[in-house]
Amino acid sequence: MKKQRLTALALAAVLALSLTACGGGGEETPEEETGPQGVAVQVQEITADTIYAENTVSGRLTAENEDVIMVAVSAKCTAVYAEAGDEVKAGDVLCTLDLASTLSSYDAASIGYRSAVQSYNDQAAVFEKQIALQEKNVSDLKALFEIGAASQIEIDQAELQLQSSIATRNSTLAQLEAGMQSSKSNVEQLDTVLENVDARGNVIAPSTGTLVTMNAVEGSFVSNAAPVAVIDGVEQMKVVVQVSEALVPKLKAGDEADVTVSAAGETFTASIRSVERAANVQTKLYTVTLAAPSGVDGLLAGMFADVTFHTDVSENTVVVPTEAILTRGGVQYVYVVENGAARYVEVTVGLTGSGVTEVLSGLSAGQQLVTVGQAYLSDGDPVRIVSGGDGSSGTSADGEDEKTAPEDGNETSPSGEDA
Repeated sequence: MKKQRLTALALAAVLALSLTACGGGGEETPEEETGPQGVAVQVQEITADTIYAENTVSGRLTAENEDVIMVAVSAKCTAVYAEAGDEVKAGDVLCTLDLASTLSSYDAASIGYRSAVQSYNDQAAVFEKQIALQEKNVSDLKALFEIGAASQIEIDQAELQLQSSIATRNSTLAQLEAGMQSSKSNVEQLDTVLENVDARGNVIAPSTGTLVTMNAVEGSFVSNAAPVAVIDGVEQMKVVVQVSEALVPKLKAGDEADVTVSAAGETFTASIRSVERAANVQTKLYTVTLAAPSGVDGLLAGMFADVTFHTDVSENTVVVPTEAILTRGGVQYVYVVENGAARYVEVTVGLTGSGVTEVLSGLSAGQQLVTVGQAYLSDGDPVRIVSGGDGSSGTSADGEDEKTAPEDGNETSPSGEDA
């Protein structure tokens, strides 16, 4: 019995040693590897560049035929630069007319129209403010009436005064609107007179082709009953689009725009031939006609075209990728890297181009702007700059997708620095 007890004790000791050997290793945990510290971000160095606003509208291609150039006023011709049989290009000066008085009338009519519009807007604002105060007064009196602090007579008087102000507003604004429409009509009539004529009285060729008729003679008068010139167009197409009242003041004959015709697989640059100054009665839009270059193949009348106008150019300004800018509570901000840490910077933005935005205040050239990872940052967070060369992010480190205006071919490119 004693022998069996010793044997059991020996087996228990062996088992204990075995368990200690198996579990003892758990007491010594290997140290966890410590990776790079900070939030991983990509950055680019901020530089000054050029940016422009882009406005894209859709239109159609139409066939080019003959252009008859009329000037709806009798005027003396002071110079002639082309004669019948010449090949002319869109934008060429054909002759110069003495239209000083007509141009002065146009300027005066334009000033009168703008003044009428401003007067209407100013009066409307005054009336709206006055009526809003009177409406509040009526509301306040009714509240006081409920607690016995105002009488019904006071409420009635206030309401009569309000109705009188509304009637005065309607009558005054109706008169101002009539004057405004009259001024607008004068401008539109002079626009018709001065179609294809620039501010110096030069008659401009609206299309490329052969000058088959030229009635202007230096020192003689041109008649408003006969065309100044007639141009037979070459095999050429034109693009006609409709633009809003916000865009039309920014466009003029001779400006260039980018045109894409998907059906023909063609993209080209076209020049603006004419900009109508009177809106379509039904659509309230303005017609802009562009001359397509004759060397573009596959263009057919009726094809749809997307036209991109470049306006509001801003040069030598801070331009950054639009996606780098964050918005919270109506405040726009970015993060820059300084001494290995993220710094929160509020910004004021200006023009927005193709994937890029102008920053008017808050940033300066030479700073390191966070372009990827900014959504995970807070002010003062440590950061580590990583390369974007693996293409895993929407913004590449070489910045190939971030382009600004084509005038100088510059690009805004993140620096792509490695930590």
